[in-house]
Amino acid sequence: MHGISKRYGGVHALQQADLVVEAGRIHAVLGENGAGTSTLIKVIAGVVAPDEGRLLLDGRAVAFATPAAASAAGIACIFQELSLIPDLSVADNIAISNPPRRFGLIDRRAQRRMAEEALARAGAEDIHPLAQVKDLSLSRRQMVEIAKALARRPRILILDEATSALAAADVHRIVAVLKRLRAEGLALIYISHRMHEIAELADDCTVFCNGRSVARFAAGTKTDAEVVELMIGREISHTFPPKPQAQRAPGTAPRLELRRLSWTDRLSDISLKLHAGEVIGLGGLDGQGQRELLLALFGVLRGTRGELLVDGRVTQVKGPDAAKRPEVRMALIPEDRKTEGLMLPMSVGENLSFAALSQLSRWGVVDRRAEGEAIERIMKLLAVRSDGAAPPAGSLSGGNQQKLVIGKWLLTAPRIILLNDPTRGIDVGTKQEIYQLLRRLADDGAAILFYSTDYDELIGCCDRVLVMFEGAVTRELVGDEITEHALVSSALNLPLVRSELPGVPA
Repeated sequence: MHGISKRYGGVHALQQADLVVEAGRIHAVLGENGAGTSTLIKVIAGVVAPDEGRLLLDGRAVAFATPAAASAAGIACIFQELSLIPDLSVADNIAISNPPRRFGLIDRRAQRRMAEEALARAGAEDIHPLAQVKDLSLSRRQMVEIAKALARRPRILILDEATSALAAADVHRIVAVLKRLRAEGLALIYISHRMHEIAELADDCTVFCNGRSVARFAAGTKTDAEVVELMIGREISHTFPPKPQAQRAPGTAPRLELRRLSWTDRLSDISLKLHAGEVIGLGGLDGQGQRELLLALFGVLRGTRGELLVDGRVTQVKGPDAAKRPEVRMALIPEDRKTEGLMLPMSVGENLSFAALSQLSRWGVVDRRAEGEAIERIMKLLAVRSDGAAPPAGSLSGGNQQKLVIGKWLLTAPRIILLNDPTRGIDVGTKQEIYQLLRRLADDGAAILFYSTDYDELIGCCDRVLVMFEGAVTRELVGDEITEHALVSSALNLPLVRSELPGVPA
C-alpha cells in the first residue's frame, strides 16, 4: 500500500499511509484506536475505497470494489466485530459465503466436513459444527469466526483484535495456529493492543499515529515503551494510577451487599460486600459466572435467589429502570459495546444522553439545551474523538465507542458501577484514560465491581479480587496478595502455596 488516504467528512482516517507485507511473515500493525488501523484493513478487504493511493498485490495494481472481490483474490479478514449469524449453526456460518452444493442444493454432509476441517485448522476441534452460534460464549464465537476465515483458504489473513475476546487457553491455540500458517507461506497482518502477543508472534511492525504510518521496524528492535510512545505521540506515564493508602473507617456500611445469590446452575451462593470508594475485581477463567453475576446485580436475569442490599437496606432491582432509581443509581458497562452498549446507527449525542433522558426531561419533554450541555461536558471529560455529536456512533473507533458506553452512564451520576471487561480490544492510551477515570470515580465515592480477563488490570486497578470458579466465589485476594501466580492458581481452584504470597517464605 502506497500513499493511501481516506476521509470521512472533516476527519482524516488515513493520510498518505504506507504498508508493505510479505508472504511467510507476520506483520503487526500498531496504533491507538482512531489511528487508522481499522480503516486500513477495510481498504485491503474491499469494504471501503481509498480517496488516494495505490494497492499492489504481487506487484500488480489492484482495486477491490467489494469484499467479495478481495476474497476472490485470496484476502480474508477477521474483524473485531463478529460477523456470525446467531440463529444459524456453526457449520452454516463457516460455509455461508460459498456452501458446497449437490444437485443445486446445499450438501449438508460436505458442509459439516468443511466445518470440521476449518475448526481443526483453527485449533477448535471441541466446537460441534451443528451447535447454534447463539449458544456459544463470546470466546467460542471468536474461534468460529477464525475458522470461518480459514475455510476460504486465504493467501493473506488479516486479524483485527482476533484474540481480544478469547480465554487464555484459546489464545495459546491461536498463537500456535498462526505460527503454522506462517510456515505454510501465508502473509498475516496482525492488529493487537496486547504487546506480549506482538512480541511472541510478529516478524515486522508498522506503527500508525493520527492516520499516518510513522515507523516500520523489525520486531524486537524497540522496547514496549518506545513503541507506545510512537503510537500515542507522547511519552507515557505509569500505566495504573496509585491505589489509596487510607483505610476505610471501621463499621462503615457497604454501599452494595449481596447475600447468597444463586441463579440456575450458573451462580451458586454468592455473598460479597462492596464499599464506597472501593474497586473490587472479579477474577477467574472466562465463563465461570462473572458475566451472569453482573447481569443479576443489574436486574437483567429472571429467577435469581438471594438478597441485595444498598446502603444496608434490602432493595429489589428487577431491571435497568430499577437500577437507575435515585436510591440505587447503578450502572452496567456491558461486555459487547456493539450489541449491548450502543445503538450504532444513532448519533454520538443520542447514545450519550439516552440513559439520562429522565433526568434531562421535565413533564416528559427533553430539555434540549441541558442535553446539549451534558453531552458536550462528557465528550470533553472523556476526550471523545468525534467530529461533534452528530456522526453515528458506528463511525467511531472502538476505543471512542467504549468511551461513549462509559459516558452514557456517567451522565446518570452512578454510585455503583459494574464493568464487564471494559478495555477489551482498545488501545494502550485509552486504557490508561479508563484506569485513571475508574480510580477518580472511586475516590469521589463510587463503588466499582470490575471483571477483567487481563490479570495485569486486576493487579493494577483493584483493592480486592474475588476469584470465581464454576459460578461461586472461591477465594478473596487483598492488597499485596493480588499477584499473577495467585490469580492463576485461584482461577484453576488450586491451593495457594506459600511462595505465591508476597513476603511469605516458601
